[in-house]
Amino acid sequence: MTWFYVVVNSRYSPNFTTKSMIQTTPHLLMLAIDDEVSIQLILQHYFKEKFSVITKGNGKEALAWMQEGNIPDIIVADINMPEMDGNAFIDQVRSSGFLKNIPMVMLSGSDTTDNKIRCLEAGADDFMVKPFNPRELAARLNGILRRSGKK
Repeated sequence: MTWFYVVVNSRYSPNFTTKSMIQTTPHLLMLAIDDEVSIQLILQHYFKEKFSVITKGNGKEALAWMQEGNIPDIIVADINMPEMDGNAFIDQVRSSGFLKNIPMVMLSGSDTTDNKIRCLEAGADDFMVKPFNPRELAARLNGILRRSGKK
């Protein structure tokens, strides 16, 4: 939580100022990775009140963005993407000393048990099948953030 001081000039006396403290709650940063623009838009719209949502079209773009020093509070990523798919992305993030503790929820159009197990064993914190209910995703994200101490 951040506190800001705001200085307000009185309209009755230009030499008189008051300081007021305004409490703000900063947004958490979500990195949403999906090559489907419609999924990016759903995530941006639904989570805009709680998160600043940054979108990337594939794992390679997302990894490059994070290596520039941008560290999200949570990642929501698709499995099936061009250039670097979700499985390779999980492996890259989890093998990085600096990025390895970022919570990740993976999305996939495939609900095979092998796909789910592969993601979870590689280090994903959760897995959801597309199409998904944004309210359910929100509940899962809130649980992960609560356990990680970010909520």
